[in-house]
Amino acid sequence: MSSLVVLGVVALVLLGLLALAGNLLFDFALNPHARFSILARLRAGQLEGIDSDQFSGNAQLDDARAWFERAKQSVMLRASDGAELLGWFVPPEPADACQRKYAVLCHGFAGRPSDNAVAASYAHAAGYAVLMPAARAHERNGSGYVQMGWRDSADLVEWLEELVRRDPGSRIVLYGVSMGGAEVMMASGRDLPSQVRCIVEDCGYTSVWDEFCVQLRILFHLPPHPLLDAASLVCRLRAGFGFREASAVRQLRRARVPMLFIHGGDDIFVPAAMLDAVYEACASPVKEKLLIESAGHGAAAFVDPERYWGTVARFVEEHI
Repeated sequence: MSSLVVLGVVALVLLGLLALAGNLLFDFALNPHARFSILARLRAGQLEGIDSDQFSGNAQLDDARAWFERAKQSVMLRASDGAELLGWFVPPEPADACQRKYAVLCHGFAGRPSDNAVAASYAHAAGYAVLMPAARAHERNGSGYVQMGWRDSADLVEWLEELVRRDPGSRIVLYGVSMGGAEVMMASGRDLPSQVRCIVEDCGYTSVWDEFCVQLRILFHLPPHPLLDAASLVCRLRAGFGFREASAVRQLRRARVPMLFIHGGDDIFVPAAMLDAVYEACASPVKEKLLIESAGHGAAAFVDPERYWGTVARFVEEHI
């Protein structure tokens, strides 16, 4: 056997192994139905610090979730690709056919809309109608793959267009935490309805590539190349997007509405350094940032609620 044939066989074997590794990594990160996945580890209590589980036992969140369960109404959107997407809506009191002020809240990775129940309760008390879409592959939208905010940001625009169709005089604020923060940042560079007056994001990542680099190092102590390159290619083939393409930074360069960026200084899942990166990338002429120094991932609102919600309320009321 010639050396060229041997090299060819070796190359094919290596490519096969790399393709296998890319598929395994994709399933681990983005396939909610895979047995060995981040979501499976979360459900088994083997991975701490991600949005949905770290605040269990918090009285304010428990009370807000109980209110949300009583107040919520199911809503559905038929997305442009034919997918049926479900979410929740809380009308203001007293209910009005034209609600005028809306808060649209986006949840984090492995989470659910009720994770934003505290934000929903504050918005509702301030006279807002509240729309809380569930991301793809989350809660009742159980089919398909996790989109890490990318396809979700396109879905979000469709939710907004439907809201505006029903109430053309609406004034809308977008709010998202973690993956939801990335989602609203990614949406900021899309063709948003003019009724969107401002955006608040909390601990969103710069891009899916950057965030997976962080997680690959934390979970497996591995460098990004070539595994993440392979997983990104698999993601494009199976889920329709690449990790570098799904970039909040790139979308923020087209942002035009006022934006508030929030992060916890002790965040290691989405490193706090990403706050400066997304803030600097934002092209909006009106932007602010808030760092809650001792807060971990998604915990800023619970570590310093007075400063957090005071800043959010002041910013939103200035621009709504």
